[in-house]
Amino acid sequence: MTPQDLKKKLGFVNHKSYGMYKELQGEYGFPEYLLCIDHVQGDPFAAPSRVRVRIPGKTHGLKDSWHDTRQKKRAAEDYLLRRFNESIRRFENRNMGSGKSGSITTCRTGQEVLERIAVLFDGDVLEVRMEIGFPARGRTILADELETILFSILPQILQNAFYLRKLDEREMERRIGLAQEQEAIRKQMKEKGLIAFLADGSILPRESGVSERPMKQAVPFSSPESMRVSMELPGGKTITGMGIPQGITVITGGGYHGKSTLLKALEKGVYDHILGDGREYVLTEESAWKVRAEDGRYIRECDISPFIANLPGGQDTKNFSSLNASGSTSQAANVIEGIESKTSAFLIDEDTTATNFMVRDEWMSQLVADEKEPITPFIRKIRSLYEDRGISTVIVVGSSGDYLTVADHVLQMDCYVTKDVTRQAKKIAADIPVPRGQEFPAMVFRKPFTGKMATDKYGDYKIKTGGCDTLILNKETIDLRYLEQIADPGQLAALGAMLRYILKNGWSGRMTKQQAVDAVYRDIEKNGFLSVIPRGYSAGHPVMPRKQELYGVLNRWRR
Repeated sequence: MTPQDLKKKLGFVNHKSYGMYKELQGEYGFPEYLLCIDHVQGDPFAAPSRVRVRIPGKTHGLKDSWHDTRQKKRAAEDYLLRRFNESIRRFENRNMGSGKSGSITTCRTGQEVLERIAVLFDGDVLEVRMEIGFPARGRTILADELETILFSILPQILQNAFYLRKLDEREMERRIGLAQEQEAIRKQMKEKGLIAFLADGSILPRESGVSERPMKQAVPFSSPESMRVSMELPGGKTITGMGIPQGITVITGGGYHGKSTLLKALEKGVYDHILGDGREYVLTEESAWKVRAEDGRYIRECDISPFIANLPGGQDTKNFSSLNASGSTSQAANVIEGIESKTSAFLIDEDTTATNFMVRDEWMSQLVADEKEPITPFIRKIRSLYEDRGISTVIVVGSSGDYLTVADHVLQMDCYVTKDVTRQAKKIAADIPVPRGQEFPAMVFRKPFTGKMATDKYGDYKIKTGGCDTLILNKETIDLRYLEQIADPGQLAALGAMLRYILKNGWSGRMTKQQAVDAVYRDIEKNGFLSVIPRGYSAGHPVMPRKQELYGVLNRWRR
C-alpha cells in the first residue's frame, strides 16, 4: 500500500471509535522507507501501538564496513539506537489527547552495549522498532494528529537518527573502534590465562546506588606493579592495567575502601561498556557468575550433596527440592547452577553470602563434630573447583581470614587504591592453623546437576516483566531479583521469549536443560536474535541475555 492509501484510511476512521484504528494495520511504501504498523493498541491508555520502519541502504547511506562483523554490527546498532532516543526526545513534549496519545518511545539504553532488536541491520536494510500512542480524545480517534506524527514528525526523527548526512561519522568510528579494542582484549585475556582485566585510569565507582554513571572526582584505578599487564590494541596502541589470573583471588581491605566497588565492576565487566562510562576497558570473562545466598529461592531436583549432606530426617540432597530454601542451601544450589552453566569464574561478596556456607572455624569444628554438621563449607571445595573443574573464584572478604590460606593472589583496597599483598598474606596464612577437615575434597556428582524441565502446559504464553526483578509467563511468576548481572529489563523479555521457544519446540520433554539452552543459542547464531522472539511480542524490547541467566530462569521457574 502507498502513503495515499494510509491517508485515505486515516480520513475514514477520523472521529470514530478507537477500535477502528485496527484498520491501519499493514505495510505502506513511503518514498524513503517501508512503514509497518504491526499492532494497534485497543485503548488510548493501553500499551502504545507497535510500529516498524525498514530503511534501505540507498536511503540511509550507512557504510557496509560499519556492520560487516557481529562485534561492529552490535556497536553500530547501539550507537544508532542512542541517536534514535535523542531524536525522539526533541518531540516528546506533545499533548495530542488522552492517555498515551502522541507518545513515541523505543528501547531505552544504559551503560552497557547489548544486542537488541530495536535497531537492527538486516543486510543493508536498517530495521527500526518503536511504539507510538495513536491519538484520541476519550475513545474518539484524532486521525489528524496521527497523520502529523506519521507524515511529519516521524520522518524528521528518522532523518536525524539514521541518515548518513546527519551522522557524526567520526563518533561512529570511535564506537566501532572501541568495540574492536574490547574484542581484542578479551582474546588476549584467554591467551594470557586471565579471567579479568582492569585498565589503568578506569573509573570504577558509580554516581550513586541508583545510577550506573561514573562518579565525578573518583580515584582512578591503578594496577599494582606486580599484576600489571599490557594489552595490544588494533592500530598499534598499547594499554596497561591489572590482569586477574585464573585461580583464587581474595579482595580484602577496610569497610568503604572499595572492595565491593571493584567486584561490582567485575560483575558488569561481562558486558562491553560505552565510551565515557569509565569502565570501557574493565572486562571480565563473559561466563563469570555472581554467587550469593538467596533466601526463599525455589530449588527443584538439584544435587547439592557436594556441600550439604546427612540432613536430619534423611532428605536426599542428591535430588534436593525446596519451595523456600535457606541461605546455605540456596547458595549451594547457586554454585551448582554456575557449574551447570559452564561458568569459568565465581564472583562472591562475603556481605551477601550465608556465613555457615562459606567457612567453619576450628573452634566450631571442636564444638560440633563434622559428622553432626551437614554443611561442607565452600572454602573446603574452592581449590577443587579450580584444579578439577577449571573454575576460578574472586571473593571479597572483610572478616573470613581463612580464605587467605587458599588464595593464589590477595588484593587489598586502601582508599580505592589497589595493593598486591599476596606475599604478606601468605606469611600470615602460614601461621594460621588449618581447620580440621579442610582437606579440599574433589567435587563429585552422581548425575547432571539439576532436574527435569517442566513440559508445555498451555500451548502458548503471555510474557510480562517487572523491571529487572520479575518475569511472568501467563500467571506464573519467576523471581529473578538476585540474578545481579542482569543489566537491562529487556533481557527479562528475551528470557521469557527463550523459555517460550524451548516449550513451543517441545525440547522440554526430550532434551536436558543444557541441550535446550545450547539449542536456543545455536538457533540465534544461525538465524539471528529475532528468530526466538514471538512475532506479536508485547513485553518491552527484548535484549540479549547470557546463557547463565537463561539457566537461572529455568531453575527458578516453579513449574
